[in-house]
Amino acid sequence: MKSILPLFIFVSALGFSQNSDEDQLKAIYNQALTNSKCYSQLDYLSNTIGHRLSGSSGAEKAVQYTKSQMEASGNFDKVYLQEVMVPKWIRGEKEEAFIKVQGKKIKVPICALGGSIATSKSGVTAEVIEVQTLKELEKLGAEKIKGKIVFFNRPMNPANIEAFHSYRDAGDQRRSGAKEASKYGAVGVIVRSLNFRLDDFPHAGGTNYGDISLEQRIPSVAISTNGAELLSKQLKENPHLTFYFKQSCRQEADVLSYNVIGEIKGSETPENIMVVGGHLDSWDLADGSHDDGAGCVQSMEVANIFKNIGYKPKNTIRVVMFMNEENGGRGGDKYQELSLKNNENHIFAMESDSGGFTPRGFALEGDEASFTKIIQWKSLFEPYLIHSFVKGHSGSDIQDLTSKRIVKAGLRPDSQRYFDYHHAANDKFDAVNKRELELGAATMTSLIYLIDKYGI
Repeated sequence: MKSILPLFIFVSALGFSQNSDEDQLKAIYNQALTNSKCYSQLDYLSNTIGHRLSGSSGAEKAVQYTKSQMEASGNFDKVYLQEVMVPKWIRGEKEEAFIKVQGKKIKVPICALGGSIATSKSGVTAEVIEVQTLKELEKLGAEKIKGKIVFFNRPMNPANIEAFHSYRDAGDQRRSGAKEASKYGAVGVIVRSLNFRLDDFPHAGGTNYGDISLEQRIPSVAISTNGAELLSKQLKENPHLTFYFKQSCRQEADVLSYNVIGEIKGSETPENIMVVGGHLDSWDLADGSHDDGAGCVQSMEVANIFKNIGYKPKNTIRVVMFMNEENGGRGGDKYQELSLKNNENHIFAMESDSGGFTPRGFALEGDEASFTKIIQWKSLFEPYLIHSFVKGHSGSDIQDLTSKRIVKAGLRPDSQRYFDYHHAANDKFDAVNKRELELGAATMTSLIYLIDKYGI
């Protein structure tokens, strides 16, 4: 008895029971890898429904599909829709672009950036001025920019091991390039696609005009990385070449859409809420299988795994399919608004919005005590090659969620291939590996189980 007591005290101090939790995680991973529904659900979202841009028929079909899947599963005590008004931006006809140099027209792949205005029906033709940063615009001034197309050609930094750091650092040119260039009289903006790989896929994503008037706004496009390399090379040889592009995108009035929510009522402390989710909308160039169909089906799978292993959560679990992350973030905003209105107490939130690749760990937001507690569970994840528990951004849809005391987590898959597909026409179902997708679902379920059992 004397030899057992110190061990008991040590294990209690760690905040978990090693053997029973090891067994539970084994059961979770076994269920995910042998009895998962997430891959077939992603197949339907991607190949039957297709793209799900906010306000589109695809987004509406996805709402009805995920709601019906949650209801039919029997995993939830209730399933409901949460109304949210979302923007409706329509791409229109396929964009056209070419470099005009020495009497030749060289076609290059482009796509309109989300939220951009259209060109005139005849398109835009102008000389091009290449820059690397937003700060360069101020140095050049209106004298050199007015009447020209600004070409932002800053690549994602390949020196960063964590690809999302490179994406974050390069993203300002896409988000704000058109707004800033318009101040100096530019007639259009070309932005190098945010992608490490050299390929012919232009990558979409949103541009933001801020508070500038409609008359001041200029059309903005993404160009593929191969196209950007070619344009830059041609500019060095022919500084006065011209570039032509045409697009017919348009913004329509906001429309009604929904967050889809499935709820499992907690068996002991139902007033404490734990959220897990992804965003149901996607860009319109492809199926959005990695961004973020993967996160949606992984989140639904959490409830499926708990049911299959017979685990009844102490706290209330909500699986949320957020709408409109890509071009507005209104689903997350509406969820937070109603949470405050209803005086809800969220203790934990998790988002999967980094692709369906092999899971590596979590990015965590919360107080130091909770972070220390979660780090103590790291050894439980090591058999599954989950090793990265770091402080960092959890997810766009949950970033503004507040409560008296809350911990947030973002699933961190391996990031090296994600931007090959992100916002591009190749983000399709065949780019997702079934086993990697299921491992991600198991990893999410495991942390939710530990938080639910031991608290924050």
